[in-house]
Amino acid sequence: MTDLSRRDLLAGAAGFLGGAALAGLPLAADGQGAAARAAAGAAPAPPAPRPVAPLDATKMPGAPTAALGARSEYFAPTRIPNGTPVGSSRTPLQDLTGTITPSDLHFERHHAGIPTLDPERHTLTIHGLVDRPMSFTVDDIKRFPQITRTYFIECSGNGGAGYRDPKPDTTPQPLAGLFSTSEWTGVPLATLFREVGVKPDATWFLAEGGDACKLARSIPIAKAWDDAMIVWAQNGEPMRPAQGYPMRLLLPGFEGNSNVKWLRRLELGTKPWMTRWETSKYTDPMPDGTARIFTFEIDAKSVITSPCYPNTIPSHGWRSVNGLAWSGRGRITRVEVSVDGGTTWHDAELLNTPQPKSTVRFQYMWNWQGGEATLLSRATDSAGYVQPTRTAMIAERGEYTDYHYNQIIGWKVDRSGAVTFHGET
Repeated sequence: MTDLSRRDLLAGAAGFLGGAALAGLPLAADGQGAAARAAAGAAPAPPAPRPVAPLDATKMPGAPTAALGARSEYFAPTRIPNGTPVGSSRTPLQDLTGTITPSDLHFERHHAGIPTLDPERHTLTIHGLVDRPMSFTVDDIKRFPQITRTYFIECSGNGGAGYRDPKPDTTPQPLAGLFSTSEWTGVPLATLFREVGVKPDATWFLAEGGDACKLARSIPIAKAWDDAMIVWAQNGEPMRPAQGYPMRLLLPGFEGNSNVKWLRRLELGTKPWMTRWETSKYTDPMPDGTARIFTFEIDAKSVITSPCYPNTIPSHGWRSVNGLAWSGRGRITRVEVSVDGGTTWHDAELLNTPQPKSTVRFQYMWNWQGGEATLLSRATDSAGYVQPTRTAMIAERGEYTDYHYNQIIGWKVDRSGAVTFHGET
């Protein structure tokens, strides 16, 4: 690996700036500038003027090639960053199509900021109830047979905005944006456990991250023998630092915080460690004053992403009502859509083949003729679980539960075509 001098870096930056200016493209759209202005108490920046395209693009040369591709000037989705260094940023689900989330729009959740880790120095140590305690470099792990799988990750607090205090002026991004789907490449954790020789009496393992808070979660060892992975690549490239570079634990279908990022240590034992992250945090308060702990699996869930607030349906006629559905307990087997607030339900079309613990895009064709409507979606998974209403969830878990929201939500359409959030199901 060659070290870069300050002169090299400055020259590269100048070249990038010149290329961007030549192409007439924005340099950044990650929302960080907006976050800095908000933290300083400054007024939000005015919206950028709409780009001007030539009247006839066939009459002039286009932009040159560039070292990095860029989105169209007419499409600039951004996350919503919140908090420094403890905070999150949410994926703009309403702006995306398909099921894969672009890596730069994958949601974030951090407890001590994003660490800078040198992949040549970072290691993963596996110890405890094993025959051969070992430390692996990133290159060591890459020598094992690799697999590539597509899975979602969802923060266990995702959906709270639509559960506790539903507001009509809410978009899918704050409602469900702590959720993203990627193609992941790595090694089955079972492969590494066989390499170190896990002892028969080991029933749990502790996963610890290499960030400043050393987030640590206790995981049943059965998950390691099932489908857990140690991953280093996402959507065809090394993971972004915010997603755990240079390696992270991936537990398909389990709540996001258990998928420990910047993974540095796995310890095998006979019982959970009861860390602060599974006692004071990431537990589910119940109406009777008790709390559920180790609620790992994400229940079936869905969200309509189009139409949604602040859309206005411009004309009568047929249109696609579409969105996303997912479950941590298996495949999505059915998605239903209602246009009358749940009185009647209709099967939606699944636009991709359902995969275990992954995401399905669904579509229902709706002929709107100008009347008031309430659009809802309801998912069913291969475990037979059916997504509940908000009323049913409150009866079971109380109004002030903190995590694992998966209530049915949707959108109201008035006679003018204006769309607002509807969470009272």
